[in-house]
Amino acid sequence: METFLGIDYPTWWYLVVGGLFSGYAILDGFDFGAGAWHLFFKKEQSRRIALNAIGPVWDGNEVWLVIGGGALFAGFPVMYATFFSALYVPFMLFLVCIIFRAIAIEFRGKEDGKLWRKSWDISYSVSSILLAFLLGVVLGNVLQGIAVGKDYLYQGSGFFEFLNPYALMTGFTTLALFMVHGAIYLLLKTEGRLFAKLTVLLKRAIIGFMVIFGITSLYTLLYIPHLSDDFKSNPALFIVPVLTFLSIANIPRLATKKRFRGAFLFSSLTISLLLILVAIELYPTLLISTVDPKYNLTVYKAAASTKSLKIMMTIVAIGAPLVAGYTFFVYKTFRGKVKLDEHSY
Repeated sequence: METFLGIDYPTWWYLVVGGLFSGYAILDGFDFGAGAWHLFFKKEQSRRIALNAIGPVWDGNEVWLVIGGGALFAGFPVMYATFFSALYVPFMLFLVCIIFRAIAIEFRGKEDGKLWRKSWDISYSVSSILLAFLLGVVLGNVLQGIAVGKDYLYQGSGFFEFLNPYALMTGFTTLALFMVHGAIYLLLKTEGRLFAKLTVLLKRAIIGFMVIFGITSLYTLLYIPHLSDDFKSNPALFIVPVLTFLSIANIPRLATKKRFRGAFLFSSLTISLLLILVAIELYPTLLISTVDPKYNLTVYKAAASTKSLKIMMTIVAIGAPLVAGYTFFVYKTFRGKVKLDEHSY
């Protein structure tokens, strides 16, 4: 098998897809978290400020999802087909929520009526909560395994089989983490009474996340033992969970000191490290079969041809810096506290 810098191309593409989805989780994660808090703000001005905090960036953040999905389809077409067939229901729900969330952001300010704005506020907040939760549910199913059988066809029986206990726990953990991430982002963009309220909400969110994360981690160690096999066989990998716990511990430490820029950096790092843990736990498997291990989808079974991967790696080498540069430019342009004007949402 051909390699580049000593690493085979399916593994390189595994890293590329993982990097893209990590970028999406970090960027849209605070969007979803900010939206999840929306109904906690009672005043119209507070809701407008919170909405305009993400206003210039939310649609650009979703570009990372499109690119990540495209990279998964291009690099691992078999995985893409099996994955979306098995989790068709949560992905369709995710798509519906994405649509309603976008509509709510754009339509809310078109009329001044209280009922009109309240309806879109509910749509925006509930959609944001469900999006964060569904991402966690999908991740939980991937970690636990899916009923994939012969020819990599989904053999599950229940319509809502994806709502199993572990997936639900992972969903709530993801939601809690994104709410922490979103609260920190809003603290960077707000001031006054809303800022003061968010400091209180952030403390509660951090406590809630740590409790849920602890329960999910303990359940994983006890009932999903295959996820720790690589760490047992290679103790050097324990540096990743150690760094993850240190990163999580830094969030409340910095938040207490009101160093929210640093706290946001560590909440972003926490998301990234948790996904690195997932990548280590699964590799070289992409999708675990609960029917029979021989039906596990690995990076080698699911990958496109080496020639295709080499061509697409060249495209990534050109396109990735452009996307990263655009993202940096947008965030730099709209940095600072939110100021409402006639063009605001």
